[in-house]
Order: sequence, then structure tokens, then C-alpha cells
Amino acid sequence: MATETNIPTGNAVATEGAGLCWSCNSTLAANAHFCPNCGKVQPATPIDYFEFFSLGAAPARKLNIDLPALEREFYRLSRKLHPDVFARASAQEQQWSLEKSSQLNDAYRTLKDPIARTQYLLELEGVKLEEQSSAATLVARTSGEEKKQVVPPELLEEVFELNMQLQEMRMNKQIGEDDPAIVSDLQNAQSRFETMLNDAMSELKSYWDEWDSTISAPGSSEADRIRVRDKLVNLLNRRSYIRNLVRDVNQALAD
Repeated sequence: MATETNIPTGNAVATEGAGLCWSCNSTLAANAHFCPNCGKVQPATPIDYFEFFSLGAAPARKLNIDLPALEREFYRLSRKLHPDVFARASAQEQQWSLEKSSQLNDAYRTLKDPIARTQYLLELEGVKLEEQSSAATLVARTSGEEKKQVVPPELLEEVFELNMQLQEMRMNKQIGEDDPAIVSDLQNAQSRFETMLNDAMSELKSYWDEWDSTISAPGSSEADRIRVRDKLVNLLNRRSYIRNLVRDVNQALAD
């Protein structure tokens, strides 16, 4: 989930002169981390992770990114923002470098992971995947209710059969019996669900291509964006549910 780094409010230079270097008043490129003229680190401001790595801003954030280039830029900025570099700098510059380092780590960790990257873009697009959110988990724990899980329609029959097999497995264990047939059925289910997870990743990448094409196409409409966005949402929810099924089967076989 995205986190924002607060701009220090006790120093006026952190909020004045947007687009200008706080030290030499040189004009800065959008989202510049350092002044190209004097080299000073610039104040940390709330920024989305795609912009942090110059990978595009709304409405042109793409899901297909150059991961090796992302990694190179991460290590380049890590070296430049390392606290040792600012050991002799002012306390304010040291604070900004630490805040930017935190933003850098959060952005890199999110963007390098395909699922986290997709979830993050959807959040920027105004969609919250509730059943995967930490807020939903906290509410479930506080209320004692189960976390909301919507069974994908195409899995209804398979999930019903799996639940019956899991229940039978638990009953057999309670009375100390072992049914090789149930174990074999669960192992087969495990294999099917793991295949579904792999297929979901392939499907996800095809939707990345569709999203990137849509936002780049001249004349594309908001309805076009929403259509692809909804495909991404449905796929991630389905993948989350399948992942939980794999977890349940693995736990049953391991007990």
C-alpha cells in the first residue's frame, strides 16, 4: 500500500518556491531529487512511485516497466541518498535525504513486484481491493468476523468439492483414520490451483499490455480505461482467492 512522507512543516523552504531549488533558486525539472545546478538534495514531497522513478504520471502510468533499468536507478539513487553522503550537510538536508531514501525503498519494493505494482496502480486509479487490504484484515480481527471473500463464479463447483474434501480430511484426523483417496484428491486439487495461479500471472501480463495500449492510444476514453481496469481488479481478486485455496490445501496436507 502507498505511504506518504510528510514534508517538514517547521521550515518555510520546504513549502515555498515550488519548482525552484531551495538553495540556489535554479529551475528544477518535475520531481527532481537533486538540483542540477548546485547538486543540493531537494525537499521530500508526497509523490506517487511511478513519478519517483520517472516512469510516468497520471494519466500515463504504464504497467510494463524495464525492471533492470528500475534496479539500476534504485542503486544509483541509493548511493546518492545514503546518509553517509550527508554527514556534513545541514540537519534539514539530512532529514530530506532520509525521507527520500524511505520513499525510494517503498517505491522500489512496490514497483518491482508484479502484483504489488498492479495493486498500487489500481489504488492510484481510485480502486481499493478490499479483501486484500490490511484495513479489511484489521476490521475482521476486531469484529471476529471472517474477512470478506467472494468466490469467483467459475470456481463455485470446485470450491464446494474442495470444502467437502477438507472437511472429510479433518474428520478422519480427529478419529485417527487415514484415507489415501482423500489425500490423492487434495494433491490433485493442489496441482490444479497452482496451475491456475500460473495462468493468472500470464493473464495479468496480457492485461498489462491492454492497459498500456489503452492509455497510449489517441482518442481513448475513460470508459476504455475503466473496462481494462475492471479486468485487472477481477483478475487480482480471483488470484487472491485461488492463492488462499492453495494455502488451505497445503495446510491440510501438511498437518
